[in-house]
Amino acid sequence: MAYFDNIKPKKGNIHIVKDRCKGCGFCVEYCPNNVLELSEEFNIKGYHPPYIKHEEDCIYCQLCETICPEFSIYVTLKEEEEEIEKSKS
Repeated sequence: MAYFDNIKPKKGNIHIVKDRCKGCGFCVEYCPNNVLELSEEFNIKGYHPPYIKHEEDCIYCQLCETICPEFSIYVTLKEEEEEIEKSKS
């Protein structure tokens, strides 16, 4: 018998390499929770990179990093980062 009481939804930390982005907007368009939005600022290439609008809504689906043609966005699991920080202390 399986118990699903202990299952917690995954949360992700989004990392954007702004100067690698070409402003295609795929990450914004295909994010299932509308976490990202294109910014008004320009990167060094002259494009509008995305910014994180609602990071708390990230479900660690990693679709943004999978669909990015420039590899300018990646997501890390929040729990893993918290454990690494604790081990450094």
